[in-house]
Amino acid sequence: MQEADRRERVEYELRGKTLKVYLHLLRYGRAAGVREVQKELGFSSPSVAFHHLDKLVNLGLVEKDQYERYVLIKKVDTGILHAFISFRGLTLPRLGFYAAFFTTISVAYFLLNRGGSLDLYALIGTFGASAMFWYEAWRVWRRKPF
Repeated sequence: MQEADRRERVEYELRGKTLKVYLHLLRYGRAAGVREVQKELGFSSPSVAFHHLDKLVNLGLVEKDQYERYVLIKKVDTGILHAFISFRGLTLPRLGFYAAFFTTISVAYFLLNRGGSLDLYALIGTFGASAMFWYEAWRVWRRKPF
């Protein structure tokens, strides 16, 4: 039960500017100082950046290194982040993988059967699914919080 409470607390606290700071650290993957975070994210003062970095430390997601810079130590999927996958510094919508899969299946089916018998329902189904997944991936990408 304690883990569930902790997860709910992280979900509740990781919003707004705190989420922006978390995503900044996640995206750049390196230690950052208070003034650097303040400048990069356009906060009005270093104390605003410090407040949100301190919240992340208290949540156990960030820690200070020996140079008093903040380092991300734990990744969490929360809120809008559920819709994205991070891979080698790239953050991509999960639905994009489904879209690419259905696009590949559609093109392969068309190319392998173009001289023979194409099933109209199979074409409509695969190209339709492909189009819907690309559209949904694009909608999620537009809302990205980073």
